[in-house]
Amino acid sequence: MFLNDLDWEFAIEIVLRTLIMFALILIFLRISGKKGVRQLSIFEVAIIIGLGSAAGDPMSNKENAILPAFLVFVTILGFYRLITWFAMKNEKFESVLEGDPVYIIEDGIFNLDAEDETYAKDEFFSEMRQQSIEHLGQVRTAILEPNGNVSFLFFEDEEVKPGLPVMPKLYKQKYKTITEPADYACSFCGNVEHVNKGRKVCKRCEKDEWVKAISSRRIS
Repeated sequence: MFLNDLDWEFAIEIVLRTLIMFALILIFLRISGKKGVRQLSIFEVAIIIGLGSAAGDPMSNKENAILPAFLVFVTILGFYRLITWFAMKNEKFESVLEGDPVYIIEDGIFNLDAEDETYAKDEFFSEMRQQSIEHLGQVRTAILEPNGNVSFLFFEDEEVKPGLPVMPKLYKQKYKTITEPADYACSFCGNVEHVNKGRKVCKRCEKDEWVKAISSRRIS
């Protein structure tokens, strides 16, 4: 089951083929100028998938020569260079190819225009916690970049306002009926309102689930 009459001479060739194809992939990534996976755009991820497909067969199939795969690599690299050059010359084309930055947080609350973005809230909260952010009121602006990174701009300490907490224990304490007067943040959009008692609908998004707001300053 594991060997299936494996030709040991070809096994050594598989090792050599794999090293050659893997080296070609690394060379391509080096030429592209990218330092890490998080710097790759959607277009570049598609390029990497294409390279992997081209490299896969010559690694383990003796019927597939390395030279045709190398030609595929050269073609993909040439196409990549052409597309990136054209994107530099045409902003509209670059926008279609790479995507645009998306404002996730503005002035300490979620941007409702970005609610359709495929960035899960728990994933975003995790990103915030890694930046030592406790609540939305510490963040002036958060931008989801085309490469998947999130850029945060912060309020000065004296400008920090009450905001929706992103710490798991606090965020899970949600209320539909308020029993204690305080500032509460809408769990959906982050809008903060002073609520006395009873049920309350958010003026901004018309949701009715609240989390007690906090106003601590950011510790960097």
